Amino acid sequence: MNILVTGGAGYVGSNLVPHLLQEGHRVRVLDNLTFGGRGLLPCFGYSGFEFVKGDVREPRAMRESTKNIDLIIHLAAIVGYPACKKDAALAHEVNVEGSRILNRARSKKQPVVFASTGSNYGAIVGDYCREDTPLHPLTDYGKTKTEAERLFLDAGNAVIFRFATAFGISNRLRLDLMINDFVYRAVKERNLIIYEKHFKRTFIHVRDMSRSFLFAMKHLRKMRNQVYNVGSEKLNYSKEEIARLIQKRVRYYLHFAEVGKDEDQRNYEVSYRKINRLGFHTTVTAEHGIDELIASMQVIEIRNEFSNV
Repeated sequence: MNILVTGGAGYVGSNLVPHLLQEGHRVRVLDNLTFGGRGLLPCFGYSGFEFVKGDVREPRAMRESTKNIDLIIHLAAIVGYPACKKDAALAHEVNVEGSRILNRARSKKQPVVFASTGSNYGAIVGDYCREDTPLHPLTDYGKTKTEAERLFLDAGNAVIFRFATAFGISNRLRLDLMINDFVYRAVKERNLIIYEKHFKRTFIHVRDMSRSFLFAMKHLRKMRNQVYNVGSEKLNYSKEEIARLIQKRVRYYLHFAEVGKDEDQRNYEVSYRKINRLGFHTTVTAEHGIDELIASMQVIEIRNEFSNV
């Protein structure tokens, strides 16, 4: 299969693309390399790999990149509420207008799997969030992703994945993600201050995110034009529980602050039964992912190198 991965040099893409190549697919990556492309270096050894430096906001780049493509995996985005808050205009241009341009560039026969987010649910109190739970995004990140979802569903031939909070090791590491950040601070700074310690969210390892795209490729007929929460109810933890898991493995000072607020306000549990019923289940536990992160800190010295989206 010929696959286009937008934003393929990023945190998820640099993990996903090698898996696609190893399965024998031909992969074209479109990325503007805002955060570099070293995570893709091993991919250039595959004859089926093609890299295009370009931007999803450029109609011509999108038209050229979608030529002779069987399936599109749309990862390109400004990710997370801090990055979107820092430049709301850019977030809208990339997350919304970039998605609109992609829809115009692809033919009706070209399916797209869109990486969305559980942030779209906003502040929910009480029951599990299901795919039909009304969306009330609170941040620019959630609002732009929600708008992009509508664009793809209206255009058709799309699968929407609302991912749990990502974590884990990737060729292009991010340390702004909660578990990754907590491990870094515990290992490197031996100090961690947490506010809203009781707030809960569900997590998914980046390798399982990659597996979910492979799963969608094999089950497109069943999954087409549907929204799926992607994660595991077994990986629902509060901030305090994650900090305690790390503390079992690393000695560090842990302090719970009374002041501080997460603008994303995710404090709920999510149902993953819809995708589970199709046969997809995550494989990496929080404990295993944390162990990998702790071990990896031996080779991570400069935080700024990895802290951006």
